[in-house]
Amino acid sequence: MTLMMLLVFGLLLVLALPVGYALIISSGLAAITVGGIPSVAAVVKIFQPTQSFPLLAIPFFVLSGHLMMGGILGSKLIHFATSLVGRFHGGLGQVTVVGSTVFGGVSGSAVAEASALGSMLIPWQKREGYPGAFCAAVTASSSVIAGLIPPSIPLIVYAAVSNASIASLFLAGLIPGGLLCLGFMLVCYLTGRLRGFPRLTQEVTARGVLKAALAAAPALAMPAFIVILLRAGIATPTEVSVMAVFYGLLVSSMLYRDLSMRRLYDALVHTAVTTGVVMLVIAASNLVGYVLTVEAVPTLVAEWSVDVLKNPILIILMMNLIMLVVGMFLDLPAAILLLGPTFVAIGSVIGLDLIQLGIMMAVNLSIGLFTPPVGTTLFIGAAISKEPVGAIVKELWPFYLVALAVLGIVSFVPAATFY
Repeated sequence: MTLMMLLVFGLLLVLALPVGYALIISSGLAAITVGGIPSVAAVVKIFQPTQSFPLLAIPFFVLSGHLMMGGILGSKLIHFATSLVGRFHGGLGQVTVVGSTVFGGVSGSAVAEASALGSMLIPWQKREGYPGAFCAAVTASSSVIAGLIPPSIPLIVYAAVSNASIASLFLAGLIPGGLLCLGFMLVCYLTGRLRGFPRLTQEVTARGVLKAALAAAPALAMPAFIVILLRAGIATPTEVSVMAVFYGLLVSSMLYRDLSMRRLYDALVHTAVTTGVVMLVIAASNLVGYVLTVEAVPTLVAEWSVDVLKNPILIILMMNLIMLVVGMFLDLPAAILLLGPTFVAIGSVIGLDLIQLGIMMAVNLSIGLFTPPVGTTLFIGAAISKEPVGAIVKELWPFYLVALAVLGIVSFVPAATFY
């Protein structure tokens, strides 16, 4: 049954069918024909995850991000990042990295972040004399930090698979997210210095930076607001996501006063589309997980790994290599849902902490978002910059090195995922 599912799924991907549909068709055919599972049971398994209370956090966090970043606040954040690092070598690239880190604390989605930031920053950077391919590379790579900074949607999806604490995952993602931010900023600085990229010449004062920070404070406070409420046990992740929507409405309507009916409508439409895509994959992956569970695939793979590889270090390396390959072809939520049950079983056998495993999966699979052949943020950067994908990939190699270094730290240094 599993073999048939994998073969059909691979064939449908080759035919360029969307991942969600490919998962439903392949797992449904395998369950009903080979597995002898009634079609009604298969439909119930698809419908089941849509009733999950924690997953309600996804549409609300997406909506809060659109409400806050679709207006004046977005430009305030960019101004803050520019006043902070814009005057240094490679400063405009560093603006993108800092902006991505802060935007990640609002949107929770790398794709939304790449689209919003790229459309604002890439044309500006090109006008200032930066190579378009480099600008796209910075946007494509730094946007994945959103997968680690609260309210990260990938971590919410992983929590649904593993039953791990969302609050602990959010807290554990802060250090790896910060390491990616610092590493990417260093790449921008060294590249700008070595290649002589233009530098901003306007005078920057401590007072100006403080003023910019205060203007952007509503967005800067969002990650802290989420982590404190969750860690203190004041509210559940779903309740916090609803609070975030009200927070976004208040900030946009009363503080910046730029919330129009048109912007509210656009935010609701974007939220519906994003949530529909994610929930389709989640629903389909539940049937896939059921097929794998019926044939005890996660347990068999875990036992094989321990019997053959034996050493936990080798097992973790194997898991990372599998994720790096899978992440090149599947979007992050789909990859987490497909690999999560098996890797959780392996992690429990070798004593790998569930929270550390979740952060390891988020970092690893995020690399696939800016890696060919189907890297989502890579193609978003290419579309905005109008640069060839090959030229962007040439600019990405130092960013790959940083991401792999952070992945190594997260995989083998448990303290890096402190929670």
